[in-house]
Amino acid sequence: AQAGQGFELHQPQNKVSVAVGETLTLRCTTSELADPGPVRWLKGWGSGNKTIYDQRKKDPSPRVTRAVVGSDTDFTIHIRNFQPDDVGIYYCVKFTKKTGKDEVFQHGSGTEVSVHGTALVPGMVAAAVVLCFLLLLLGLLVALCMYRRKRQGGAGSPYPAGTVAVGSFSSVPLRCCAGTPGSPSEVLDEESSDLPSQQSSKEENDIHYADLQPLPLAPWQGRSPGTAPTEYASLRVAAK
Repeated sequence: AQAGQGFELHQPQNKVSVAVGETLTLRCTTSELADPGPVRWLKGWGSGNKTIYDQRKKDPSPRVTRAVVGSDTDFTIHIRNFQPDDVGIYYCVKFTKKTGKDEVFQHGSGTEVSVHGTALVPGMVAAAVVLCFLLLLLGLLVALCMYRRKRQGGAGSPYPAGTVAVGSFSSVPLRCCAGTPGSPSEVLDEESSDLPSQQSSKEENDIHYADLQPLPLAPWQGRSPGTAPTEYASLRVAAK
């Protein structure tokens, strides 16, 4: 009776915040005067509580260890590798033997444990490294493709890049030629057009208008270097 009256239990922590993967420390001390019975750590209170540590059990959990092994007054424990499921309220409880059962004799006010962050685990670090490597590789491939396309587009083209827009039809000066296509002919100017026409064959009197247009640059497969695509249009009318 005297031992029970002089017994004291101290659970000083009200709230504790721990990051995932870290070690949770729960503090509890008692006086030396105590009736026979174990000290336990319980998660929760009432019918749904769970025993985290039991003084009578040597290894209650692989993650739970005593801060001072074998002490009869210091029942501080460590919980390694804290997880979100470990969040809750923990109670340090002194039990006594009565009528063959363990009954609660005294308990602390409880320690509310919460999680405040997520620690980087090796798997997350490895995933981040792989993601960074893939992004770097993708950037290099895009740069290489742009460089090769630029070289292929500019090789063998007599026109500077950007002089002809895609889909445009910019015209070039027309030449009026008398004669058949492919044969040498003299360029007729405005003055010579007023001269009387001479006797010639129908083919020589025909006038051909030609318009030579450069096509937009495009990476054609199989095109030999040094060749540039062109468009040729011809119109034949009778000379007056």
